[in-house]
Amino acid sequence: MAGGGMLPSLPTLTVLVPLLSLAGLFYSASVDEAFPQGCTSTNSLCFYSLLLPVTIPVYVFFHLWTWMGIKLFRHN
Repeated sequence: MAGGGMLPSLPTLTVLVPLLSLAGLFYSASVDEAFPQGCTSTNSLCFYSLLLPVTIPVYVFFHLWTWMGIKLFRHN
């Protein structure tokens, strides 16, 4: 097992990221006056609450895609 630093484990992140995003959305819905339209502004919490859960699976997909490409390139 590799010695990890302060990075939380994958199951912890799998639970924390959606909870933090949901909390941000609920906060935006209760505080922000222009809630649905305000989510398109990059200086709003709502925008990042929607962006964070989408970014992680996309990153994982392209990371695995790159890894598979390197594997295939080395073996051919």
